[in-house]
Amino acid sequence: MDDGQAWFSAKRCGFGSGLPISWQGWAVTILYLAVVLGSAILFDDRWRPLAATLIPATLLFMLVCARTTKGGWRWRWGNED
Repeated sequence: MDDGQAWFSAKRCGFGSGLPISWQGWAVTILYLAVVLGSAILFDDRWRPLAATLIPATLLFMLVCARTTKGGWRWRWGNED
């Protein structure tokens, strides 16, 4: 991400995002967790509506994380960049 402020830190080792580093990152993470918990409560024993809610929410959350991670998503070996 080169266009603006990063919302998530990069993981030190491995692939993906680390913890949020801005209020926007925390807001997106809390919203995602609210959707997950709310869906789990609302669709208690019905797996199809639960999957229909969680799969798009997770893919959208991953897309936002990938686009707003400092340095982008790439494999890291633990060395300083």
